Amino acid sequence: MQFHPQPLPGTATPWNFPAPGRDRLPNGLTVLRCHRPGQQVVAVEVSLAAPLEAEPAGLEGVATIMARAFSEGTDKLSAEDFTAELERCGATLDAHADHPGVRLSLEVPASRLVKALGLLADALRAPAFPDNEVERLVRNRLDEIPHELANPARRAAMALSAELFPADSRMSRPRQGTEETVERIDAASVRAFYEAHVRPATATAVIVGDLTGVDLDQALADTLGAWTGSPAEPRPVPPVSADDTGRVVIVDRPGAVQTQLLIGRVGADRHDSVWPAQVLGTYCLGGTLTSRLDRVLREEKGYTYGVRSFGQVLRSAPDGTGIAMLAISGSVDTPNTGPALADLWTVLRTLAAEGLTDAERDVAVQNLVGVAPLKYETAAAVAGTLADQVEQYLPDDFQARMYERLAQTGTVEATAAVVNAFPADRLVTVLVGDAAEIAEPVRALGIGEVTVVSA
Repeated sequence: MQFHPQPLPGTATPWNFPAPGRDRLPNGLTVLRCHRPGQQVVAVEVSLAAPLEAEPAGLEGVATIMARAFSEGTDKLSAEDFTAELERCGATLDAHADHPGVRLSLEVPASRLVKALGLLADALRAPAFPDNEVERLVRNRLDEIPHELANPARRAAMALSAELFPADSRMSRPRQGTEETVERIDAASVRAFYEAHVRPATATAVIVGDLTGVDLDQALADTLGAWTGSPAEPRPVPPVSADDTGRVVIVDRPGAVQTQLLIGRVGADRHDSVWPAQVLGTYCLGGTLTSRLDRVLREEKGYTYGVRSFGQVLRSAPDGTGIAMLAISGSVDTPNTGPALADLWTVLRTLAAEGLTDAERDVAVQNLVGVAPLKYETAAAVAGTLADQVEQYLPDDFQARMYERLAQTGTVEATAAVVNAFPADRLVTVLVGDAAEIAEPVRALGIGEVTVVSA
């Protein structure tokens, strides 16, 4: 039998990320627009400068409740009528709160864009925040919390944030609040947070899709342009400190048959020149099924269905500073927790000693750059990325230049970046599992002091 040689990856061609137009409405609202012929479902993202660190003490979670309450009626429509009008437009409206601020996401057929923009504008301009609907949202949120605490991945994320950041930092606590803080939230506190932080002068709207035949200037003037509010300077972004001293925290789950792993620290965000090399190196380490971590822990040892490494921006600032979470996550069966961690650390130390190979770098570049046209084939994907750039104080052409820089990054640069991102002696390891079974094998690894906490 004759075997043909395995095909080699070709040269990655940088993809041109859509370039938006930018302007500002008379009310101060910044607008980014991007005409994408053929994309008949238009995506609109509105970023509000209402960050989690602005939540009043003892009311953490109020930003999340406010975000969810935007679709619960306006001065013109009840909650039921507002939902019915959205449905008549064939539109969906979602909202969430995160460290940078609150984000509203609208998707609507291009033929119904003007009507949907009017509904969105009313939700922002004059939300009703009715007492009964806010009470229902608070109850729903309280019902979610026990499920999140029971989810090993979510519980690990909470524990890692609490370990990395000081107790007085908002980043150390759950993004959507705790049971104690959420149960204090009422309609009055939601209205107060809205009045303090939501205004057009500090908001940005991103509109992406096929705008053929749409007089967008007039549509904006009649809808979002009619939203008024007091002028305000953007909130200063406070500095964030973190402690990544190597240590292990076991969140005890007696009888657990699997151990959830979350290993992390903080590092450079997208403003840093090392970001492209860090993305590339992190992808080689654990970004796909063929990466080093999966090759060892999944294919060779059979410990897990998959282990991933990633970098996630937490918060950026106008002066170019900011932080990202750099992490490795996955799960393994309880008896193999110690051996799996030992092999994971061996992968990190081998990477530091020997570096990445040119082949690993080439495949990663091809995957990251080559799939860009597929990743951004919808208007929502483009709009979301542009809104992320706004929240992270990045230039509008950042993503386009990012692909160029990825294609230009060499193996040595990628190696240095990933080794610096995941130093074997400065990682905080969170394990959610059966402490009675895993504590001693983990202590024997010498990867840091081991502390056991209750779930």
